Amino acid sequence: MAVAARILMMRLVILMARMVDVVRSMDTVATPLNSPSPAPAAPNPGIFKVVGQSGVPAMHAGLMPNGRVIFLDKVENYTQIKLPDGQYAYSAEYDPATNTVAGLQYATNAFCSGGAFLADGRWVSLGGNAPLAFIDPTVGDGFTAIRYLNRSSTDASLDGSNWSEPGNKLSTARWYATAQTMPDGTVFVASGSLNGLDPSVPANNNPTYEILNTEGISSGKSIPLKILEKNQPYYMYPFVHLLNNGDLFIFVSKSAEVFNVEGNQTVTALPDLPGDFRTYPNTGGSVLLPLSSANDWAPEIVICGGGAYQDITSPTDPSCGSVQPLSDNPTWAMESMPGGRGMVEATLLPDGTIIWVNGCNQGAQGFGLATASTLEALIYDPTKAVGQRFSTGSSSTIARLYHSCALLLLDGTLMVVGSNPVQMPVLTPVPNQTPSEDYVTEFRVEIYTPPYLQDNAQRPTNVVLSSLSLTANGSPFIVVFNAPTGNTVCKVVLYHGGYVTHSLHMNHRMLFLDNTGYVSGATMQTLTVTMPPNNNVAQPGPYVIYVTCGGVPAIGQFVMVS
Repeated sequence: MAVAARILMMRLVILMARMVDVVRSMDTVATPLNSPSPAPAAPNPGIFKVVGQSGVPAMHAGLMPNGRVIFLDKVENYTQIKLPDGQYAYSAEYDPATNTVAGLQYATNAFCSGGAFLADGRWVSLGGNAPLAFIDPTVGDGFTAIRYLNRSSTDASLDGSNWSEPGNKLSTARWYATAQTMPDGTVFVASGSLNGLDPSVPANNNPTYEILNTEGISSGKSIPLKILEKNQPYYMYPFVHLLNNGDLFIFVSKSAEVFNVEGNQTVTALPDLPGDFRTYPNTGGSVLLPLSSANDWAPEIVICGGGAYQDITSPTDPSCGSVQPLSDNPTWAMESMPGGRGMVEATLLPDGTIIWVNGCNQGAQGFGLATASTLEALIYDPTKAVGQRFSTGSSSTIARLYHSCALLLLDGTLMVVGSNPVQMPVLTPVPNQTPSEDYVTEFRVEIYTPPYLQDNAQRPTNVVLSSLSLTANGSPFIVVFNAPTGNTVCKVVLYHGGYVTHSLHMNHRMLFLDNTGYVSGATMQTLTVTMPPNNNVAQPGPYVIYVTCGGVPAIGQFVMVS
């Protein structure tokens, strides 16, 4: 009986979209404010190339301080790796240097968790879903779980070590929660489902937030958050960005606000973003544009894509809105992608552009709920005028739908991985199924080489940092490197990749650091680089330093920021 009940619960999760009142949702559908806008072909479009196999479906991903990528998945009845105990692995460590992968073990089901880096460099996965003992009796309930993973740029003995779960728990169950590391190193954790059932029933939902301390241990209190309460059921996996005054930008559905965590209050209610829904189950992409001292680290946020309701018939939204939430009169500046996209995600690149990949032109998040995969990379240049920022890069041949990820590697290339839009792994298409199994579980790992690494691009080399421990207090450090012959402008970038899942890049940010000492045309360069003024601008944790010359990055190096 227990097995049957668990199967029934999983089916309810799979068909959650059907349980939402689609008719009511369709009443909100309107023609997007912006129609699709052509994006000219990029002069240098970049290249997609398959390089390996992920071992496990890559539902969640993150670049670790050892330069490897961790993939995290839910409990499955098949992966490419078995653990020593004979069970399938649901997490894996991928080495981009060799394109090899090794399985990792965890103790609780990480299905649709959130996560962040702690100030001490550990990566945490937060929340999840119920145990599936009929598939794997060794994995327990993940709804309140906190999982820790430790990797180091200086201690190779940690490579390949399993997830640690000492028993710390969230104060309430959270499936589809967002996490944001705060300036003091605590972690803000918001939203989620209490049981994975119909989100149109408020009793199933968890529209609250809680705080983890710097060690990743919950305060034990879940606090109601009004913007989540009022936007049910389109309230899960909210977009959250840390602003340079220490407040948070929170976006749910179509609504946005500036929220002060310490005072537990909304500081500014922003105008709604025109167009369709933007967060789960019609998630688009959200990115905090590169920060610099040129405008006093003022934040600007771009949100693109989305959809109308949770069904395979849903149209997707081509429009994008950008906003400066701390300006005197924050308003959305609108532009459009060349087509509607759901599940599109944005990754900051070291040259200051943003790459948008993955997603669909029709449908929504959920098992078997998307079709018309969007294969083109879109290159976004925020230095251009609104409406002229998009160009079209090269195309992949692999559909990347529900449960896909993209993230920047140390060599400045983009890893694109995942897509598992089915209840359990499917290796060959099974058409005419409900939910659809036209799209299979995808294990192929792709590398997208951006335009700046093509046409015999010359990297800066022999980069040496005066310290790998840096402080966000305006203090200086030294960078020595060899610049390419004939270089023009060299910059230093501080980069945080964060926790990637479901089109969200939690904690993702990039900063252009002030520097002096550059000698035009010289091969040997010694720069004095100034750190950001405080942890509001760069919260504590692991970052990558990229030196770029003419937009071409050297191989990045991990540092710890305090």
